[in-house]
Amino acid sequence: MRFLRRNSADTTAQTPESGAELAEPLDKAHSTGKGRPTPKRREAQGRRSGPVPPPPRTQREAFKRMRGNKVSKEERRAAATERRQRMMAGDDKYLLPRDRGPLKAYIRDLVDSRRNLMGLFMPLAILVFVALLTPSLAVQRYATLATTFMLIAMVIEGLVLGRIVTRKVRAKFPNEPIKGISIGWYSFIRASQLRRLRVPKPRVKPGETIK
Repeated sequence: MRFLRRNSADTTAQTPESGAELAEPLDKAHSTGKGRPTPKRREAQGRRSGPVPPPPRTQREAFKRMRGNKVSKEERRAAATERRQRMMAGDDKYLLPRDRGPLKAYIRDLVDSRRNLMGLFMPLAILVFVALLTPSLAVQRYATLATTFMLIAMVIEGLVLGRIVTRKVRAKFPNEPIKGISIGWYSFIRASQLRRLRVPKPRVKPGETIK
């Protein structure tokens, strides 16, 4: 009986000590903090977002990015309108890679300052299409003949225009690596479009002198 009492006394005596020993690490765990203030919501979102992505290079890429951000239709329309206006104004950030840079802008000015026969290429194509639908063989024959002479004249004009533009571009940009074929083709494509449909819009008037 004494043995049992002694054990019970010992257990009662040791119980507070063990509880104190258990309480100490718990108190230490609760008292120990992170050592830094809790970041705000804006700061945490800014860290998760990362660096700002570059501007879109094409219109399709801009549409995909807007769809991923889930913006409203009004915002998409406003962004598309603003992008279209800046593209037509000649802003390099919104132009296609083939149209960027001061060299391409100078070529466009040279082409836009001239009155070219190649600007009638699209109306001529429509005229040929209408003539082919006409049942009269005489109309088709004369339309084909006229179209052949016009195409030959346009090709000759395009070659002359390419040589003129290449010579002026090399004089304006002597340190740039310039390829005559690339400049000639770019000038031909620009000149073969209707003036009001050219992108970006012409900055000079026909007949204006470009230095």
